[in-house]
Amino acid sequence: MPLPRHSSRRRTSRKVLWLLIPVGFAIVLWQTAQVARESALDSLQQDAEDELRLSAVGLTGHLSRHEYLPELLATRETVKRYLSGSPDQDMMPLNLLLDRFRSTTGVSDIYLLDSRGTTVAASNWHKPDTFLGVNYRFRPYYQAAIAGHQGRFHGLGVISDNRGYYFSSPVWLDDLNPDAAPVGVMTVKVLIDDIESSWQSPDTELLIVDQNGVVFMASHPELRLRSLDPTSEQRREELRSSRRYADESLLATGLKEIERLGEDSRLITFTRGPFKGRNYLSRTSDLPELGWQMHILKPLTPVVEAQWLAMLLSGGLYGILALGVGIGWQRHRLRREREKFAARERATLAQARDELERNVASRTQDLVAEIEERRRAEANLRQTRDELVQAAKLAVLGQLAAGINHELNQPLAAIRAYAENARAFMARQQWQTADANLEQIVELTRRMADISAQLRQFSRKSGDHPSAVSVPSCFDYALRLFQARINEHAVAICHQTGDEELWVMADLVRLEQVLVNLISNALQAMSDTEHPCLTLGTCREDGLVRIWLDDNGPGIPEDQRQHIFEPFYTTRAPGSGLGLGLSISARIIDDFGGRLAVAQSPSGGARFIIVLPEAPQGSHQPATPSSSTTS
Repeated sequence: MPLPRHSSRRRTSRKVLWLLIPVGFAIVLWQTAQVARESALDSLQQDAEDELRLSAVGLTGHLSRHEYLPELLATRETVKRYLSGSPDQDMMPLNLLLDRFRSTTGVSDIYLLDSRGTTVAASNWHKPDTFLGVNYRFRPYYQAAIAGHQGRFHGLGVISDNRGYYFSSPVWLDDLNPDAAPVGVMTVKVLIDDIESSWQSPDTELLIVDQNGVVFMASHPELRLRSLDPTSEQRREELRSSRRYADESLLATGLKEIERLGEDSRLITFTRGPFKGRNYLSRTSDLPELGWQMHILKPLTPVVEAQWLAMLLSGGLYGILALGVGIGWQRHRLRREREKFAARERATLAQARDELERNVASRTQDLVAEIEERRRAEANLRQTRDELVQAAKLAVLGQLAAGINHELNQPLAAIRAYAENARAFMARQQWQTADANLEQIVELTRRMADISAQLRQFSRKSGDHPSAVSVPSCFDYALRLFQARINEHAVAICHQTGDEELWVMADLVRLEQVLVNLISNALQAMSDTEHPCLTLGTCREDGLVRIWLDDNGPGIPEDQRQHIFEPFYTTRAPGSGLGLGLSISARIIDDFGGRLAVAQSPSGGARFIIVLPEAPQGSHQPATPSSSTTS
């Protein structure tokens, strides 16, 4: 029985899929490796370019800073006198001069050649390998200087066999005569070992290749004095004849180009020597002032690591993608099998959804009603709180009634006496004395108006927006309200404040109410104290202002302090208060962004502490607290 056509097509598609998976995997790995290689090479080239630029600047600067020295020494009168004098004159002063300049400038050697190229004075006159008597006529730096030019040269020393860089300058006896010939050559030798020691890096190799294609300087010792490219024996003999490289064999480095990346960048390897088999990125920079080329070699290890990492990541992602495709295909099969079941359940789900929507709509209406009820409750709560605040203020006014009555009765009695005296003096036509009595009556009526204005200001409702409030002025106002009571009980008032006036962000009236309430409680607590003392203090702490009120009463037990700010909690006798004053005060301070706390004072009584934000500079208003408001 033949298989169905669709079953045969399914098998063919499956075979094609199994064939495409490994092919796609190989393509993804190859493409990812190429992209990672290009990116890593770009980054490595940028790093190499930056390092090469810094190293080139450092090398040029180190060598060029000594270029002035031979020309400076060639103008010294001591040098000119010696070259123009007799051959048997004492050379020691000149040797000492050259040695002193060598020590000061940090160069290797300084020496003077006569017109025939023989060394007649040298800074190393006292050493076994001294240059004295050695003829350097064959050196290019002598030939350039004796021709009247500034000379430069690099090579191995004839005596020391050390690599060095040489600067030379002609010595003239007559600087103004254009036809005069130099009578000598001043030469300065700079060693380059210190420069190479600064190049040591585990992941970088630096080479200096001169105009002869010879590696004159290198961070790795085995690369020094080798030919960058293979050199014929004839060419090697020509280089030996100049004595620039002494008797060095100038073997080839074995450098071989693999791939050229740009004009100054390529990939290389070594076929011999210490780096045999290693691959590097090579970048080149010309040093025109020195006639050299600087090469930097960066190992390709980061590039290989980046390729492997990219292939691992792409391979993993490809595997996850292939697994996802397989899972998706399996889910597709399962979905097709569940379609019939889903069709049967669709109607049931639609019915359940409709029911759920109806329940959600009903619950939404309930929530809206609940939210509206909560808003009304919060509005009622705010209104109740404001009424309680106002009630607490009126309660304090009741406590102040006796003192205010005393304050008003005295001026009234005095006014009556001054009025009767004025009538008597007017009857006697003593008008000046009568006018003085009337002036006293005017002053007493102004005092009574100030007292009534303070009461009206304290009983009014406060604003909603905090502003800058002066703390000392609020203290003064609150104390004036209790002045009669303070005088009656001989309460001592102590201030622990600095000379600077502190301002806080608060509401003027509500802060005054808090201070009035705290002072009232303190006076009440000290009613049975033999020598009552009320201490008021302020200080600044990190953008905050700390205010405290101390009394020397019996204090508040520790187990009661945690409840002291709860509504309707009071330590007084029944009928002496509602227990709302401290609760309302704490809520007011919280509204200002501060806090109200209670502790034991150093005198043994209670200490109430108010912490409020300090008002910023520039926000202080010239207006004073409530005490300045008149009727």
